[in-house]
Amino acid sequence: MTHTSFQPAGSNTELKVDYVVVGSGAGGATAALTLARGGASVCVVEAGAWLDPEDYPSTTYGAMRDLMLDWSSQLTRGRALWPVVQGRAVGGTTVINSAICVRTPADIFDQWERDHGIEAVGFREAIWDYQERLESELHAEVVPIRSRGRSNELAKAGGDAAGYENHYMTRYTRGCEGKGQCLQGCKSRRKQSMNLEIIPEVMRRGGTVLSCAPVKRIVFRGARATGVTGRFLHPKTKKQGGEFTVHAKHAVIVAASAVHSAPLLQVSGVKLPALGSAFRAHPGTAVIGIYDDPVDMNIGATQGWASMAYRENPGLKLETLAIPPEMVASRLSGGGLALMERLKDYRRFALWCHAVRAETAGSVKAGLFGKPVVSYTMNRADMDRLRRGIHVVAKTHFAAGARQVIPGIHGLPATIGPDQLDTLLEAPLDPRAYVAILSHLFGGCIMGADPAKSVCDAHGRVHGRKGLVIADASAIPTNLGVNPQHTIMALACHFASTLLDDPPAEC
Repeated sequence: MTHTSFQPAGSNTELKVDYVVVGSGAGGATAALTLARGGASVCVVEAGAWLDPEDYPSTTYGAMRDLMLDWSSQLTRGRALWPVVQGRAVGGTTVINSAICVRTPADIFDQWERDHGIEAVGFREAIWDYQERLESELHAEVVPIRSRGRSNELAKAGGDAAGYENHYMTRYTRGCEGKGQCLQGCKSRRKQSMNLEIIPEVMRRGGTVLSCAPVKRIVFRGARATGVTGRFLHPKTKKQGGEFTVHAKHAVIVAASAVHSAPLLQVSGVKLPALGSAFRAHPGTAVIGIYDDPVDMNIGATQGWASMAYRENPGLKLETLAIPPEMVASRLSGGGLALMERLKDYRRFALWCHAVRAETAGSVKAGLFGKPVVSYTMNRADMDRLRRGIHVVAKTHFAAGARQVIPGIHGLPATIGPDQLDTLLEAPLDPRAYVAILSHLFGGCIMGADPAKSVCDAHGRVHGRKGLVIADASAIPTNLGVNPQHTIMALACHFASTLLDDPPAEC
């Protein structure tokens, strides 16, 4: 096993393997493990640093500094500047997400077949088979009773009282202790992020990991991808180090994320009409409920409750979320003493959110100095869904016993009571009025049968290129309406297995 981190300038690294995988998140790590289990030599190249759980930060400030790209400062270009949430470390976003496990819905395969020419028969069964195996290997479990915490229990009570389907989440955890540290990385090693089990097994099987190693470009010989090259980057000082080159005998697998995979192909000279298009996400926002008794949302699973009752109409997924006081402060109006006065109620806050199954499609492209530029403005129909979601979440809070809610919408009162609930349906539809984020990112290198409308085929192989495969969320051509990690990992398994069955000839 080999792990190489930052190397100083003048200390160059050169390797030759069967397959090089760019990215170590849900897609990259799973693809690498599938290849390694098949007997192939693999090198995983990751832009972020390797952190062991004992080195994870304890604060959100620390997580932004150590586990996210540029302090999570990536913003969309559009009518509103909304943050794009992604991890940057060995393990990718799986280090800082809540490990939520949801199988790919059947209607998604139907949509892919209808709109993108991806045959559903056989494909869906293969993906579900991989997901069943992953659930076993990554110890997927319903949030244990002892770890639910009052916020999740209140949400369950509110959903039941409001009369819609809701449930405690299934997550990739092993005996969750409910310490509320998912967003900072689980120091207790209960969350099964890619850096804890998947990447170490790749290494045990002879694989190599380069961390602090952002790939600058994919190397081609004619139409054939032959490797990658870049320079090490110090995670703290941002000082550039030595160069690295990894040669691939069979293929380059790109799993750099929906934000970074398309720009990497662009700067490497790949030209396809659909490259960088069809960027999609789950835009979301939260509603804070204020209760009479302490909730202490950070005691218990960070995210432990969900509902998909509104996934099809109007297109929402509801979830609980626990965030620390410094993040809650950014959602409250006022400043100085007024803000401190509002924060006095923090222990009685429960924060629940919704993610929109948005129809809006944006774009991602390489900008100055290779940094990605995400262009995205929600259309009116999606903004209506966002507004309706706030109404549903607020209604659930009141059904659970909240005396007030904080909607976080510019132009509305800072707090509203049960008798004001329907005023939320009259909130403005301007994206600038909302405190929202983009999570669950898709597209940029989408799958499809038509090279004029897609970047890769149903096996992740890039149209018009040899030995180049996409194995992350950038290949997903539509909005799933559910948490995507399970889908990403199963697709990566499928694509990597296809490579093992029919490997490209050695270059």
